[in-house]
Amino acid sequence: MLKGFCPGDVMLADALYCNYFLIATLMRTGVGVLFEQNGRRITDFHRGQSLGTRDRTVRWRTLAASPEWMTPEQYAAFFNERMVREVRVDHQVHVTTLVDHRKVSKYALSESYTQRWNVELDRCNLNTTTGMGVLSCQKPQMNEKQLWVHLLAYNAIRLRKAQATSNTGVNPRELSIKHTVQRRTEWVARGLSATRDCGRLFTLIAQCKVSNRPARVEPRKRRPRPYLSLKIPRAQARRKIERHGHA
Repeated sequence: MLKGFCPGDVMLADALYCNYFLIATLMRTGVGVLFEQNGRRITDFHRGQSLGTRDRTVRWRTLAASPEWMTPEQYAAFFNERMVREVRVDHQVHVTTLVDHRKVSKYALSESYTQRWNVELDRCNLNTTTGMGVLSCQKPQMNEKQLWVHLLAYNAIRLRKAQATSNTGVNPRELSIKHTVQRRTEWVARGLSATRDCGRLFTLIAQCKVSNRPARVEPRKRRPRPYLSLKIPRAQARRKIERHGHA
């Protein structure tokens, strides 16, 4: 994914991506970062250069030796230290390479980081709305094709949202993916053309907006499966089904 970034871009990611080597790699190509602080790293706002309350620039140093997954040659290509900025807003610590606090305040960083929630929403829409959560093909090649079909359908839905908001001035993020799919499906089911009468369709899509939910926090949850877990060998389970049928 690193090839998809251009100089001047800023990468938003969660705490799992917050490590020295990734930050140094992105800084080398002119890409900024805005990560949540990794829980294994101790944040001490008493060290470094103070930029304000809970806002400091500090120098991160490399490990004393190269990690197991990196060759000594790759390790030698990194500098011994990098300057990063650590800020704390609403009990959340962020790490960024945007060190000029006069241009970017810590509250602006926190507001920008909340946009990462769209990643969670998009992944949920892919798995739930388009049905990509469970792939039905048996071969890896067919599963890959099925993934591309889901992504194609998802991009077509997002295109409909963008077209619906082009004349209304509404942010496409304010429209519902599910509502767009329902309106498009109902439109085609009624025998109407999605190309000739697209103006009316876009008006219907833009009517339903998602409510404003700032600073949204949602705990992760896993719904129970509608079937029991397989706890016996598969061949034995097949013989049991052949004799007694499905439960």
